Amino acid sequence: MPAKKLLSKNEGFMKAWELYTSEGILKRELLRDIIADSWLRCERKGVDPYKPNKGKELTKKELKEKYEKYNFLLTTAKPFMNTLYKIVGNTGLIVRLTDSEGYVLELSGDKKLIKHQAHHNMHKGCNVREEIIGTNAIGTALITKKPIQVLGGEHYCKEYHDWTTSACPIKDKKGKTIGVLSMSGPCKKVHPHTLGMVHASAEAIENEMKLGFMNRRLKMANQHYHAIVESITEGLVSVDKKGIIRGINQFACRILNYEEEEIQEKNIKCILHKEHSDKIMNVIRNGKKYEEEEVYFKTKKGRKITCIINITPIKDKCNDNVEGAVFTFREAKVVHNLVNKIVGAEARFNFDDILGESIEINKAKKIAAQAAKTNTTVLLLGESGTGKEMFAQAIHNESKRKSKPFVFLNCGAIPRELVASELFGYVEGAFTGAKRGGHPGKFELADGGTIFLDEIGDMPLDTQSNLLRVLETKEIVRIGGHDVIPVDVRVIAATHKDIKEEVDKGNFRSDLFYRLNVMPIHTPSLRERKEDIKILIDYFLEKFQIKMGKKVKGIDKSFYRGMMSYDWPGNVRELQNVMQLVINLANENKPLNYEHLPKHMKSNPNAKDLNITDDLLSLDEIEKISILKTIQKVDGNMALAAKILGIGRSTLYRKIDKYDLRYVLK
Repeated sequence: MPAKKLLSKNEGFMKAWELYTSEGILKRELLRDIIADSWLRCERKGVDPYKPNKGKELTKKELKEKYEKYNFLLTTAKPFMNTLYKIVGNTGLIVRLTDSEGYVLELSGDKKLIKHQAHHNMHKGCNVREEIIGTNAIGTALITKKPIQVLGGEHYCKEYHDWTTSACPIKDKKGKTIGVLSMSGPCKKVHPHTLGMVHASAEAIENEMKLGFMNRRLKMANQHYHAIVESITEGLVSVDKKGIIRGINQFACRILNYEEEEIQEKNIKCILHKEHSDKIMNVIRNGKKYEEEEVYFKTKKGRKITCIINITPIKDKCNDNVEGAVFTFREAKVVHNLVNKIVGAEARFNFDDILGESIEINKAKKIAAQAAKTNTTVLLLGESGTGKEMFAQAIHNESKRKSKPFVFLNCGAIPRELVASELFGYVEGAFTGAKRGGHPGKFELADGGTIFLDEIGDMPLDTQSNLLRVLETKEIVRIGGHDVIPVDVRVIAATHKDIKEEVDKGNFRSDLFYRLNVMPIHTPSLRERKEDIKILIDYFLEKFQIKMGKKVKGIDKSFYRGMMSYDWPGNVRELQNVMQLVINLANENKPLNYEHLPKHMKSNPNAKDLNITDDLLSLDEIEKISILKTIQKVDGNMALAAKILGIGRSTLYRKIDKYDLRYVLK
């Protein structure tokens, strides 16, 4: 509608307003329904058409809070407000942005007009709702949620009759009104297309906000993706179908010793060892998954590292074409450490777990503790059952390698022909029955930690030569392979055999013996430390009572004496088994005594000493029995025993040493 016609129509609005405000007659034929309805609302709300309420204005603090709440709307709308004003290209107009509660947040336009009309709710922080200043484009648009232009006399309050305002609600992505964009000015400056421009600008703001929201979501998704990629404790590399690296995480960069910018946009071949690069490229082209395979990578400095890799192809869902692939990989030694933890390849014992207070056991523990402080190869020598593995674990747990693997191999418990493959691993196809992809050996699994080679005296001679080379070079070659793999492993070996005798017989290499025998440690037999038997008995009693849920009343001295008089060919392991048997069969109402001992222990010659027989005896045997019986009767009172026997205490102690009877003093 042309501007002249709008001004002419305004005269009709003025007549309708005069009738309504002075006589209460509402001439709907002179008004639009939307305006008539608004006037009725204003009357019901008690708005004075001659003196409108200015309403509550925002304080500086409240206005600042509004800015923070509507920051996204303000940031998006302001450029459009400035552009809208420039398009109109004349003075005398004000562009305003209000929030969903009718508070003016921002305005731009003729500065003189803004200053002059400030009292007409034309400033920041004022409110323009209908119930405050009557019918107006902004307040009415908030109620109707539609674009509207209010011309002169359509305003309910007379002081706005010289003004025309075009307003359009701004809605969020859910369709909720969050603000209103408007353009106001004197009626004589009204433009026929003002409402259309305001409407178009409001829609542009909405679209820009939707686009901004989508961009923020994309940015946030990208940040989440980046955070996920960087939080993965695996190397991750994405490549296109030509093998060009399009993305790499920091974990992969650390493994390969590259900076991200040094490797981006380069071919994957630059980080793969030559023998695997062609194979990997074929996997990418064929679009097949590649799971848990060993691959050799090369670092920036050319060092070869063994990794366990997974490859997942990226395919176009429309045509199923391969567009690239994602690699995830970890160093093989890290995977091996994890496997070791899962299967229990960890050292559990410390030196405190090795029980005993005898001179012999303390001497062995002292030497072992010194060995733990170094990286020296250790050779544990002792009978079966003396706790050689406990010593090995304790040494590992006291060393700098305690957080690394502790790997065990009993060289005498596996077939001789498999010892080498167990120790050094093998490649695919090395022999009939070899696993696909090969298999790491114990030395690779123990990398960074300790390998305990028990019963090394049973190791085949050909394997001994390979072991000697590994000890000297710190490198292994898998069976059937050619690649040299560096390993950092501390070796602790053990045997119950007389290893020197085995060297003399030709069963053990002398050069390997001298390489292993850097720090020999003798683990004493139970016969050598009988004073520790009581400590072990008490320990196993408590342990098995808890385990079996059984309570034994106590232990009689005769049980201790019987146990200490036995030779213990099986050492601590045998004592443990005996205690388990005895507690299983024991009556909870009676203490353990000599009668609870297994039959084979009662037939021991030393055990007979405690139950004197009528057999013919030599003088030494009679003297030994007399000393035993006397000490038993006086419950270990040595002064009284010496007096009864008619000898001095020093003589009694000498005879106790002579007949190896120290164990009865415990």
